[in-house]
Amino acid sequence: MRKAVGLLASRAAVVAVFLFVVHTGITDASAQSPKKPVSIAATATTSTDPELSSLEQEIFREINLARANPREYAAHLERLKPYFSGNTFQPPGKTPLVTNEGWSAVDEAIRFLRALPALPPLSVSRGMCLGALEHVKDQKASGLTGHKGSDNSFCEQRVMRFGAWQESIGENLIYGTDAAREKVLTLLIDDGVANRGHRKRIMSSEYKVVGVSCGDHAKLGGLCVLTFAGGFRDNLAGNPAIGKPATPAPAKPSKGKAPRQF
Repeated sequence: MRKAVGLLASRAAVVAVFLFVVHTGITDASAQSPKKPVSIAATATTSTDPELSSLEQEIFREINLARANPREYAAHLERLKPYFSGNTFQPPGKTPLVTNEGWSAVDEAIRFLRALPALPPLSVSRGMCLGALEHVKDQKASGLTGHKGSDNSFCEQRVMRFGAWQESIGENLIYGTDAAREKVLTLLIDDGVANRGHRKRIMSSEYKVVGVSCGDHAKLGGLCVLTFAGGFRDNLAGNPAIGKPATPAPAKPSKGKAPRQF
């Protein structure tokens, strides 16, 4: 385990802390499941859900801004360059913070965004937001981090309490109290995460819907859970599974995908 030193740190290979606030964190544990066809059409709202908090709505908007115009969004990252010296990041009036990779991770993210075409916007799924909320509530109570719930569930089981997901599904977690844009920039930079899984999920053309939920975290100040899928069919009315632990599905091996690591 590496001790948090300013800008970025890892917590038991689960939490990577990056940019702007010392206690911001992101996790990546190859949190993406193999494709799963579902014989129902996806349903999701095409604008922000009125039941989302202001932070959740802002994160949703920032993600779609990045997808709609990746080159323009890269400009937000370019503005950080003057504040890097080697692996140290020091914005004006702030304490110097040490990153894993320094400017190179930011520069890589800029080149990645500049090379991408515009992507269709994601839609908000209420059922997926509720599935994400399950994990927020769980970790608020436990103070744990990572993709695995205290009931051994993963994102695919949590959202299935509120409907059915299509095609593929993945999850990004980010800890701390940053503003929405800072959280999204952190995930796009993905400093210290070798496979850049957070960046790829946000900018993936395979994903069409997203669930967003943010709340308090006992140890890291806050947690936002972002769950992405190729589609989702909400099943909320009279659902007896709402609020109850799901029985974890047996793990299915996936060719070419790394096993989960926690």
